Amino acid sequence: MYIKTITPDDATGAVADIYKAEIDAMGRVMEATQCWSARPDMLVPIENLLHQMRDGFSLGLENFRLITLIVAKHVPSSYCSHVYFKSLSQMLGRDKTLAIQADYRTAGLSDQQVAMLAYAEQITLDASRITAADIGALRSVGLTDLNIADIALAASFRNFLSRYFDAVGATVEPEFLDADPAVRARMAVGKQ
Repeated sequence: MYIKTITPDDATGAVADIYKAEIDAMGRVMEATQCWSARPDMLVPIENLLHQMRDGFSLGLENFRLITLIVAKHVPSSYCSHVYFKSLSQMLGRDKTLAIQADYRTAGLSDQQVAMLAYAEQITLDASRITAADIGALRSVGLTDLNIADIALAASFRNFLSRYFDAVGATVEPEFLDADPAVRARMAVGKQ
């Protein structure tokens, strides 16, 4: 980490509460959480927004994580690629997740999921090129305006988070690294 952050031992108040919840759930405080503690006034709203967006995501947790994996690849964010590859591998299986990360268009996803990920990818690469026709294409595969808004929020928020993590030097925790060096190299799409 490039910046000084609040350690779990030094945390108080709302920061300590967030750290404790993460320790209870994961056994540790992730650097992705700890890096916000340089601005402790931002940690609570960022965490709340992430949980509200993810937990209320109209297309479900799996699709939220799929969006994150594809966005992380194109930011590029090694941190988020490793973390979300691991979480999706546990949900979908490692081979399926590798296929999705390589090319979601040919990985056996539904037409709706492919359209969703193409939209998230375009938001990351150049949102200024999105047109009303692109939104019409999303509707044509059954996505509602709520779904479209959720995809845009998830992709945009991941861009923000991933870029912040890199900017302050968050590094991926060892437990998120795949055992296979070739897979680790594939997920290392950005800062090492």
